[in-house]
Amino acid sequence: MEERNNLSARSAVLSALLGSHPPRLPARHLVHIGALFGIAEGTVRVALSRMVAAGDLLQDGRFYTLSERLVERQARQDESRDPHTKPWDGMWEVAVVTAERRAPADRAAFRQTMTALRLAELREGTWMRPANLVRRWPETVTAQCTLIDGRPHGDPTPLLWDLDGWAAEAHRLERALERAEGLAEGFLVSAAVLRHLLADPLLPEELLSADWPGAELRARYDDFDRRYREVLYEHLNRLKD
Repeated sequence: MEERNNLSARSAVLSALLGSHPPRLPARHLVHIGALFGIAEGTVRVALSRMVAAGDLLQDGRFYTLSERLVERQARQDESRDPHTKPWDGMWEVAVVTAERRAPADRAAFRQTMTALRLAELREGTWMRPANLVRRWPETVTAQCTLIDGRPHGDPTPLLWDLDGWAAEAHRLERALERAEGLAEGFLVSAAVLRHLLADPLLPEELLSADWPGAELRARYDDFDRRYREVLYEHLNRLKD
């Protein structure tokens, strides 16, 4: 119950839209989702107005849609559920920051970009990961870094990621998916799984333990999400304004 009370109107709206395809819902659905957590209608509508003013959402009559920036976040979320990988030949990507005199806000934005690209920082300004992902380097990275392909003499994986911690949380979330009851609890568990999948470094199998739970968590979540969305939208469509 404490976790439910800590959910803000903004978080409820964002989680609802990020989990919807397309990310477009009527205000009444968002109000009813807020009600699952005891959030008053007025509080949800104030949050919607503030999110539109901040550029997080776009409003079209009764409907609210994610802004372009948040659509990109949804794309990363979707990719974390169905990652685009390629066979790994042992090569690593290394990005060394060579830009000078970056403003604090620029450094923070760069760090967020590198994390979204699933690189980890070996030391300040040196980011790396196995070259097993299918993607392009964004201009914000190529403008600030020298990019290198290389093969470490040893395996730096333990220095870069807490794989045991990620796996332990994945197993906890698998159990939470099995136990989740009711729309509110299912909503929270769903959001927690998606956040955790975004933190998966998506390493090649060669660097993971045989019992790595990434694929199993994705499969269980996909099954849970199909069933949960059906029940949620059936519930929302039955409600009146």
